[in-house]
Amino acid sequence: MEEGKKKNIVEGGDKEILYSKAIKAGKRIYYLDVKKNLKEDLFLAITESKKIQSKESSNVTFEKHKIFLYREDFDKFVDGLVDVIGYVKSHKGEVTRSEENAPKKKEAPAETDSDIKLDIKFDAE
Repeated sequence: MEEGKKKNIVEGGDKEILYSKAIKAGKRIYYLDVKKNLKEDLFLAITESKKIQSKESSNVTFEKHKIFLYREDFDKFVDGLVDVIGYVKSHKGEVTRSEENAPKKKEAPAETDSDIKLDIKFDAE
């Protein structure tokens, strides 16, 4: 993970980034940006950026999904996130239907709790 960085990309307006943290995870990068709206309220903008390479050509594009999380919802969001992460960790040995139908891969080393990745998908704006 990269260290959090304070940056003012656009001063004024509702797009000002006060603090940012990038989390690199394979083909994805998650950006956690603290922004300020026109009413001086702070909120969190979470962006998932995924690298997509076209099969027909060598063109590379990035698919982005965003969610905006407001201060009054932080505690509920964190509680829900901790709950689902706990569920995933406690059920990691169970096989899901999609895994049953997937082609067999070579045996990989055993997973540790630090290998579990949470894949959150958000609707595009």
